[in-house]
Amino acid sequence: GYRVALQGNFFGHNHTYVTFPEYNPRKHIKLDPPLNIQSNATASKCHIWWSVVPWYLAEILQYELQYKEYSMSWEVALNKTLPSSLPQIEIEATEFRSGITYTARVRCKVSENENSYHSQWSEWSQTAVFQRADVPKVSEKILNTKTMQYLFIPLSFGTLLYLFWSCKLSSRRQKGSPALTFPHQLLSFSHSIVCTMGILR
Repeated sequence: GYRVALQGNFFGHNHTYVTFPEYNPRKHIKLDPPLNIQSNATASKCHIWWSVVPWYLAEILQYELQYKEYSMSWEVALNKTLPSSLPQIEIEATEFRSGITYTARVRCKVSENENSYHSQWSEWSQTAVFQRADVPKVSEKILNTKTMQYLFIPLSFGTLLYLFWSCKLSSRRQKGSPALTFPHQLLSFSHSIVCTMGILR
């Protein structure tokens, strides 16, 4: 620690003012901003990373990330305080709009949980520019086939119920045996199912 004092001559008299009786530089640090901020954006995540100086403090630092649309002002930027001391972050791509260019920057300070050092926030780093990758479009043919497959089961079930009730009603109106009517209709429907499955495949 150090003893910091100011000394001066006022009206012909020397005066000394003790500013800090016990000054410890480790408690009054302002770090340099993070360096080499880089980014890699895909259709699902955006990965941003950087490096710090001095490296021996890396494990006790905390970071704050700020990002915005490139054309917007920093006053409307979004902030994220990172939960760990790792010099990187992954952000879900759903937080970004497709086709829009974004820019990000980061700053650091000693963690509040650290007792050996204390610091204020550094200046903001240089910026990294990135853009969310486009989500690959599903081909229209595959989409139509999947739609038909999803609709096939409820339609088949509904048709079976319709045939069952129509046979039951017709058996009441006719004197013939219902056992001869329902199997014939069920056989025709089964043939239709087989043909439809062949088309879907």
